[in-house]
Amino acid sequence: MKAFRVKGIVPFGQQRQAFSMDLPAADSADAEHRVYSIMGSRHNATRRSIDLQSVTEIDPRTSQEPTVLNHFREEIAAAGGPIAPTEEE
Repeated sequence: MKAFRVKGIVPFGQQRQAFSMDLPAADSADAEHRVYSIMGSRHNATRRSIDLQSVTEIDPRTSQEPTVLNHFREEIAAAGGPIAPTEEE
């Protein structure tokens, strides 16, 4: 398993909202499938209405998502802990 960051746009009512989601997956196709499943379940959005812009593999230590931190907790601990994200101004 690897950690992926998926960015895209999903409709919420009359508006379209950008989103970014970190999740563990086997490959990029699996990550896309999981995002479609999660967004469809949580927000009742169809796969056709969700526009995925990028799917990139990330270092799990840079993520803030609890699912990623839990899945890679042993690797993160062995590598010296999480990496703090850079603060944007």
